[in-house]
Amino acid sequence: MARESIKARERKRERMVAKYAKKRAELKAAGDYEALDKLPKNASPVRLHNRCKLTGRPKGYMRKFGINRVTFREMASAGKIPGITKSSW
Repeated sequence: MARESIKARERKRERMVAKYAKKRAELKAAGDYEALDKLPKNASPVRLHNRCKLTGRPKGYMRKFGINRVTFREMASAGKIPGITKSSW
């Protein structure tokens, strides 16, 4: 499980990206790269990292569900994810 401070930092980045998204798009369209440089570094969407919404684990992230593979397997086995069944053939 990731530390709370790391999860909080990632949430803060997400808020900042959302806050500056419109302004970034306008500056990019205008080609004003000097003004883009003056925006905060964390306002860039490239700095975001996909993390599990429940545990904060950075690796093994499944975009479709927003959680990592370990949490996914636990929840799927417990029947907490609708439509997911263990395969057998």
